[in-house]
Amino acid sequence: MSTAEIDINSLPYADGDFFAFEQLLSAKEQDRLAEIRSFLAREVRPIAVDCWNRGEFPMELIPKLAEVDLVSPVRRQGHSNLFAGIVHAEVTRADTSIATFMGVHDGLFTGSIEALASPEQQEAWLPDIYALKKVGAFGLTEPLGGSDVAGGTRTTARRDGDRWILNGAKRWIGNATFSDWVVVYARDLADNQVKGFLVDATLPGFSAAKIENKISLRTVQNADITLDNVAVPDFFKLANANSFRDINKVLKVTRLAVAWQAVGQQLAAFDVARRYAVERHQFGRPLASFQLVQSQLVQILGNAVSSLGMMVRLSQLEDAGQARDEQSALAKAFTTARMRESVAIGRSLLGGNGIVTDFEMAKIFADAEAIYSYEGTHEVNTLVAGRAITGISAIV
Repeated sequence: MSTAEIDINSLPYADGDFFAFEQLLSAKEQDRLAEIRSFLAREVRPIAVDCWNRGEFPMELIPKLAEVDLVSPVRRQGHSNLFAGIVHAEVTRADTSIATFMGVHDGLFTGSIEALASPEQQEAWLPDIYALKKVGAFGLTEPLGGSDVAGGTRTTARRDGDRWILNGAKRWIGNATFSDWVVVYARDLADNQVKGFLVDATLPGFSAAKIENKISLRTVQNADITLDNVAVPDFFKLANANSFRDINKVLKVTRLAVAWQAVGQQLAAFDVARRYAVERHQFGRPLASFQLVQSQLVQILGNAVSSLGMMVRLSQLEDAGQARDEQSALAKAFTTARMRESVAIGRSLLGGNGIVTDFEMAKIFADAEAIYSYEGTHEVNTLVAGRAITGISAIV
């Protein structure tokens, strides 16, 4: 029952890109992807399990993430949405928690500023956000509101002269225990519309408490936020965030990003399962020499490749300005379902070693549960797609 380490790069299809989708990237983007992969292998993956076990975020990694320059690859750096998606999958492949940190800061938080702030606000805020000198969080979900928050936002905003007074609570807010700013969405008492505000985490009445005892994304510092008469200057009300329809402009793109995370999770499961199957010997030969084990590996790979193919096409539609909300919803629902199946197969393939984080698969297995639920549950995203193909809403 020995385990002999091998060089994973010596195996066929070492990158798991079975249909060579990465060849669709420009030569410049392929070089940049290689640079980012090298960074992830050097700085992220070696510390991922330890941080997850301790439930602590590696703050020392933030300046390194700033140096490798991952924030806003499409709008600021001019890369394709396909490149941005593959990079997000690769960060997830190295560590889902760090990918979620970036998804919150870059996708939800920065995306809100890029899509909904005025040019003057963007000029004032984005330089520090892009450089990770200011870390952001995104406050939409509430203790009593998840999938129904569009019509049931309980956090309120009241105009008071040249400021807004915010009251309420938010839950599951990633990065919020250490973020500098939080974009908070609140219902304006004057017109009952949901509006967005950039809230300084040091303002009186703002507090964030870490959510403990998680079994998924333990490195991510999710928080319960309380807003008790927090006074926000009018300049910090996002100029173009005046209804939930405006917020959906952000969520459509970030839902696509979470589907890319599901791809990265499957590739991570494939990496770990394949390496284990080749290195681990049972009955005097590698596990990979048994037919059922090869069948399991191919199932994981098939799930990953089918998910990747869907995401490649959706990213192309996004680049062409043709992607629709229901397409992002179907992608999130489909890829996360395949992901859940893949990580379960991978955990099973490792046997008892699949339930301890020493072999990585247990972390991959547990982290998949968060991806399955956030950015719209599987069920709600399924019904969004169902509404699109029937013309009938079954959500409420």
